[in-house]
Amino acid sequence: MAASITRRRFVQGMGAGATLAGLGPALVGKAQAAGGPVVVGTWGGDYQNLMDQYIAQPIMAPIGYQIVFDSGLDTARKTKLLAEHPLPRGSMDVVALTHSGSYEMWKNDTLAELDLKKMPNFSHVIDKLRTPYSVPHIYTGRVILYNPKFVKDKPTSYADLWNPAYAGKVGVIDIQYQTTIESAAMISGGTMSNYEPGKAKLLELKKAGVKIYPTNEAMASALKTEEVWMCIMWKARGVMWQNAGIPIEMANPKEGIVLYVSDQVMAKNARNKDGAYAWLNGLLEPSAQVQFARGMGYNPTVNNVDIPADLKARIDFPADVTYINQDQDYLAKNDGALKDWWDKEFKA
Repeated sequence: MAASITRRRFVQGMGAGATLAGLGPALVGKAQAAGGPVVVGTWGGDYQNLMDQYIAQPIMAPIGYQIVFDSGLDTARKTKLLAEHPLPRGSMDVVALTHSGSYEMWKNDTLAELDLKKMPNFSHVIDKLRTPYSVPHIYTGRVILYNPKFVKDKPTSYADLWNPAYAGKVGVIDIQYQTTIESAAMISGGTMSNYEPGKAKLLELKKAGVKIYPTNEAMASALKTEEVWMCIMWKARGVMWQNAGIPIEMANPKEGIVLYVSDQVMAKNARNKDGAYAWLNGLLEPSAQVQFARGMGYNPTVNNVDIPADLKARIDFPADVTYINQDQDYLAKNDGALKDWWDKEFKA
């Protein structure tokens, strides 16, 4: 299905000119007369709404840039980058991807190597998050969310999702296929370089009646209605959902905290590179970084942001946790096969 969506968007949206057609002649003319349109490929949902509220409107609009969001799955964005790579100009200027996704696209030569002089805010990016091809926008770590009304004993391991007492009340998210297989592998003898053992483990969860939701937002609704009691999720989302009154608490799995970094990158054949640099620099503005911490519970990726102590205590991790980095080479080589197994075996 992802390939079908990608082809449709590819035909309909070839080039930024086609994307802009939907804006109307007056708006297109205004944008081109100023800094020009900047097409940002993203997931949509809460993430896009906050980007519009705290970056597009207060930072980009005053300097003359019109942000056009191209929303959809990151698999579709990667397919589009690969399909458009031979063209002199692509249909996206900036692309939001996971850290593993941006690495994969870099290895496929679809991304621009960034000129740091054009992004003054990049000087404040935390060292461990830097790459020559991506701007790390926000980061968090993977935890277990649970409803204490039904899950009386605080989970300590991903293995707790397989507890028969919670059969039929565990949820997973379709767009998080990669990390869900990874989590299952971590309790089944797998490693960051071998997710294969996680497949059999997930099939056990399937037999137990696991519920599969298409998006993070759909999972939030399921937790709120108590249709689901437990799931694997990024801590930032847990904080955000607690803020919304969803009855969940968070537990750090003893297997370790796998880091999640939301990157944004520039397509190598971007139409508006000046606008792309302005956007990427805007992502790192302290004002925007604070708002993403407040609105979505993510940790800032820059070192010049003051986060209130009470908020920092909720979004950060204890000093004694073990952080785990994903094997980007493994994911770049195997992501397609993982998605194929997920769709044909686990979801079927």
